[in-house]
Amino acid sequence: MGTVLSARKRTAAVAVVLVSALAFLTGCASNTQSGNTIRFALDWTPNTNHTGLFVALQEGYFQDAGLDVQVLPYNDTSPDTLVDSGNAEFGVSFQSSFTFSRASGAQIKSVLAPLQHWATGIAVKADRTDITRPRDLDGKIYAGFADPDGEATLRQIIRNDGGTGEFTTVTLGTSAYEAVYSGDADFTVSFFAWEGIEAEHRGTPMQYFHYTDYGFPDAYALVIEGNEQWMADHPDQARQFVQALQRGYQYAADHPARAAQMLIEANPGAFTDEPLVVESQEMLSREYMKDSSGRVGTQTAEKWSGYSGFLFQNGLLTGPDGTPLTTEPDWSTYFTNEYLAEP
Repeated sequence: MGTVLSARKRTAAVAVVLVSALAFLTGCASNTQSGNTIRFALDWTPNTNHTGLFVALQEGYFQDAGLDVQVLPYNDTSPDTLVDSGNAEFGVSFQSSFTFSRASGAQIKSVLAPLQHWATGIAVKADRTDITRPRDLDGKIYAGFADPDGEATLRQIIRNDGGTGEFTTVTLGTSAYEAVYSGDADFTVSFFAWEGIEAEHRGTPMQYFHYTDYGFPDAYALVIEGNEQWMADHPDQARQFVQALQRGYQYAADHPARAAQMLIEANPGAFTDEPLVVESQEMLSREYMKDSSGRVGTQTAEKWSGYSGFLFQNGLLTGPDGTPLTTEPDWSTYFTNEYLAEP
């Protein structure tokens, strides 16, 4: 359900892209790039998932490393596809969508995890006294997003709480939140640091069920992926890029209010509720961005094998030929910490 974090949920953001459409099309027309020019694919319009990127741009971290970073405007092609095809060197992804893409043959690798934990959860209106825990969702209406893993994840969480995991799904996309607010649907999945805050600001308090509170494995809510061949051909530039980006996200984790302001300044007019941006970044910085040592970006095979292993065990992953995987992948090949700065 990692994709819930991006391509449905930025209702307040209007992109102020950093490269023109012509530059984007030119980039997509040719896979040949100099080693110091790096195209970075956004998953949606600028938001607090991207704060570290804009900090690195604003503070000149990429420039200091001798890199020309071009941010590609969001379009209907996923970053997984753009990076795999060589039309971007790096991009924003999620453990869920990344796992599906990599299993199906995409030549991508996760190089940095800006968010260490699930930042999404099951959302229900706070005044629903008949729904106080996941098992109460049996027989209810789920306002969903057509994620390939969404229903399986929710069923498992409900079953872990003693329910049957049987509910009705209506696919509504960004209208899912309004459906729950109005009572036309019973529950959805929200990003705590955006829709959660947004609901508070509009006077529609919600209650949330966190996945890991009900025995479901944790996951990286956000990852940065790179094209494997490009990184193999340009190891120095790959390391310089990842470390500059890591530095940007670390700054955002350590200085959330200032970092949020950089995001706002880099995208003038994009946010109709600027306090929401600040609160969002403060929440992410406080609860989701740092590992146990206070660092940003690190990944472990244990966490990859937990949630991605769940996808495999439930028969959701298919290989390059479109048939279900019968052998569990080596999850250690899905990510690397080799480009991160030394502790």
